[in-house]
Formats: sequence, structure tokens, C-alpha cells
Amino acid sequence: MGWLFLAFAIVSEVIGTTFLKRADGNVISSSGLFMMFFYAISLTFLTIAIKWNIELGVGYAVWSGVGTALIVLIGIYAFGESASIIKFLCIALIIAGVVGLKLDTPKHRKQGQVPPPKIGSPAQAAESSE
Repeated sequence: MGWLFLAFAIVSEVIGTTFLKRADGNVISSSGLFMMFFYAISLTFLTIAIKWNIELGVGYAVWSGVGTALIVLIGIYAFGESASIIKFLCIALIIAGVVGLKLDTPKHRKQGQVPPPKIGSPAQAAESSE
């Protein structure tokens, strides 16, 4: 379920960033207001996704990496921005980095289960001082 919320966060962020381009620096315009609305929705969904036990680093990397790749493609196809082999190679590197982080995520945790505190963590220090 967390990955579904993360997908909603990514879509909302991409819509918000598209309105950022349309706002052209004018936050008070309707495009600027839509941009702020979709960014707020995106961060809300990202927060919910992280709560559903997606690791913070992985969730943020997926959110920002996939969002960046989609925005580059939208910029090229919808706004006529430049395209090059180097640009597409860099997008591939971003996606490869996100996939690498995801592949390194421990799979032994169940959905919604909080990982145990590590030795020397602030939580253990608080428990031992009581």
C-alpha cells in the first residue's frame, strides 16, 4: 500500500512541477496556486508512504528520481526543451541509482512493522537510563 501512496506522491509532484513551468514565476496566478496545491498533496502522500514502512531514503530517492526523470521527459515532449544522448544517459543513471537503493532494502520486515532499534540508539539509551 505504501508504494501506491508513493506513486500518487510522484504523480502529484510531476503535475505540480508542470504548473511551476506554466506559472512562469507568478505564484499568485492560477498556475502558481495549482502548483502549491499539488506540491502539498505530493508531500502528504510521501509522508503517508513513509509511514507505511517505506524506508525514508528509498522513498525520497524514488519520489525525487522518478519525478525528475518524468519532468525531463515532459520538458522535452511538451515544452520543446533540448534532448540529447547525455541527457537520456543521465536519466538512466538516476533510475539505476533508485533501483539500486530499492534492491538494497531489507525484505525481512513485514508491512507496517517498525524495525528494532540498533545498539547504541537514542531509544536504547533512554531505556537504559530509566
